[in-house]
Amino acid sequence: MSDSTPQQVHRRRVMYVPGYDPVHPRKYRERYRREAAAQAAISGYEIAMGPKRTDGKFGWHLSAMIDGCAVETDVEVMYWADIVRASMSHGILATYGQLARTAWAYIGSGALFRLMRLRKGPVIAALYPVVFLLVQLVLAICIGVASALAVEWVGVQLIGIPLSVFGLILGLVMVWAVLDLFRRYDNRFLAYYLMHDYAFSARYGGAYPLAQETRMAAFADRIEAALNADPDEVLIVGHSSGAYLAVSILADLIRAGRVPDGGPKLALLSLGQVIPMVSFLPNAHRLRADLAFLSMRDDITWVDVTAPGDGCAFALCDPVAVTGVAPEGKRWPLVISAAFTHTLSPARWKALRWRLFELHFQYLNAFDRPGDYEYFRITAGPETLQSRFAGRAPSKSRIERPVNRYRDQAA
Repeated sequence: MSDSTPQQVHRRRVMYVPGYDPVHPRKYRERYRREAAAQAAISGYEIAMGPKRTDGKFGWHLSAMIDGCAVETDVEVMYWADIVRASMSHGILATYGQLARTAWAYIGSGALFRLMRLRKGPVIAALYPVVFLLVQLVLAICIGVASALAVEWVGVQLIGIPLSVFGLILGLVMVWAVLDLFRRYDNRFLAYYLMHDYAFSARYGGAYPLAQETRMAAFADRIEAALNADPDEVLIVGHSSGAYLAVSILADLIRAGRVPDGGPKLALLSLGQVIPMVSFLPNAHRLRADLAFLSMRDDITWVDVTAPGDGCAFALCDPVAVTGVAPEGKRWPLVISAAFTHTLSPARWKALRWRLFELHFQYLNAFDRPGDYEYFRITAGPETLQSRFAGRAPSKSRIERPVNRYRDQAA
């Protein structure tokens, strides 16, 4: 955008919907602060960050000078980390129970095999906690059996009597100790975290739990309040699992007539989405209906950004089309690539290449070779999402073939 281009946004509200993440919203604030400063230095503009000025619980305020235009932005984090933490408060036995139920939910329904026809990266990421937790269990059992046998050998050699009960008890204690050790150091392996993540989505076969529905209704209230505060744009950003939550929240708002006529521009930016992980499950009737509904609206702009380098996302998979619910005349989303291999320098790409979780958050970070996707220009700059991507062609390598078996939708 040049200085002569009309400024569409003077005031913006950004409503950020995180993925399945137990961290406090301050982590997102500090990431924004750090990465915005880095991007501003690279791209030659100014972003100042300060305390929130809205009545939302978690957020911050931005004052930016980009392309000669002053823009004020209020960012609010849609908080559901408490629900995530509650779903992660399971012990070792309960987690292995989750493993069995989740594996059956995806394998028994056939969803796993259909997801593999889209992108193998996120499916491998989904299989990782299953395999690694089973490896932990096998290793723990081997150590337990070895401990029991060692006690038996010592008992026979020293006193001529096998200590069967003691050996059994020691073996069980060792099994538990090894499993507990892995659980305590899961911040290095993330097997328990990922298992809880997939189990949360699969528990009701793709239907939303009541606690999540209740929180989504509260998010809708916050977005409606933002729409009525008269900014120039209300931008909903859904990252990872937050993308499918954002789809359903917006669909609810629009269906209920809670989006004011002639109000601010309303836009959805989905980043690193994993929508098929839920929409391919048999009971995801609501999400499939919401995807189909939102894809037809002419009162929103929906841009979906992923990158093939992100092994945790369904990169360049049109979530509406691959789910098999694309209606005639579908408008959204516009599927584009963040193209990490082009927007990151070779040195930066090399440093991040195998840091899979940091790559999954790269959409929220600075790019040292930014292209048309640049998070901070979108969230703090003078153009609406609609204007910025007007006329932008979708990625040629996007996947649109419908491969989902379950296509029924909520009435």
